Amino acid sequence: MNVHRTLVTAGRVLAQLRADHRTIGLMLVVPCVLIGLLAWIFQDTPVFDGLGAPLLGVFPFVVMFIVTSVATLRERTSGTLERLLTTPMGKGDFMLGYALAFGVMAVLQALVATAFAVWVCGLDVAGPLWQLVVVAVLDALLGSALGLLASGFARTEFQAVQFMPAFVLPQFLLCGLLVGRDRLPDLLRPVSDVLPLSYAVDAMKVVTTSAAPGGDVLADAVVILVWVVASLVLGSLTLRRRTP
Repeated sequence: MNVHRTLVTAGRVLAQLRADHRTIGLMLVVPCVLIGLLAWIFQDTPVFDGLGAPLLGVFPFVVMFIVTSVATLRERTSGTLERLLTTPMGKGDFMLGYALAFGVMAVLQALVATAFAVWVCGLDVAGPLWQLVVVAVLDALLGSALGLLASGFARTEFQAVQFMPAFVLPQFLLCGLLVGRDRLPDLLRPVSDVLPLSYAVDAMKVVTTSAAPGGDVLADAVVILVWVVASLVLGSLTLRRRTP
């Protein structure tokens, strides 16, 4: 892997995103709209404070998964990836470049969504606000990494979107958002323990309910980072030059 080629790839992706106003709107506006709807539905109740923070991690995760998987597949189906890989650029440079570009967007998305949830919707956060932002960024990075991984198994953009139920919905059901993880059936609890979104939701809950989250959030963040790195490595190994 080469740092220069990785940065060039990241710069090219960011330039494409800057010209794609619809994608930027999807990444920055949609999470805020969904959080705002949730706050509006449960206004004057404690429900939003309980669900708002976990969903602040879930919504960016889902959005970044969709955007990244479709954008990466488009590079392959258009022949861009094949042309790039005829140069000295390797698959690792491509994957890291994409991860870096969408990482920049993840930071921006987390800042916008967190600011909207806290200062517009009135989300009550007991812990440090910066930790909430960090976890939101990690969740968005996780969605990007899994999106890059999923794109390697799809042949069309429609198939890439279809992978969302396989990659996202099981995690949504088992992450502890709908039912506490300790209340899951015995067969499902071990599955929940290895899914990355479970740790994202746990970290968000800890930040909003504990004034000194400390090590609990750090442990969850490490698990999420391990999943991000593993997804990028596996994605680079399974990345194909073109769609057959």
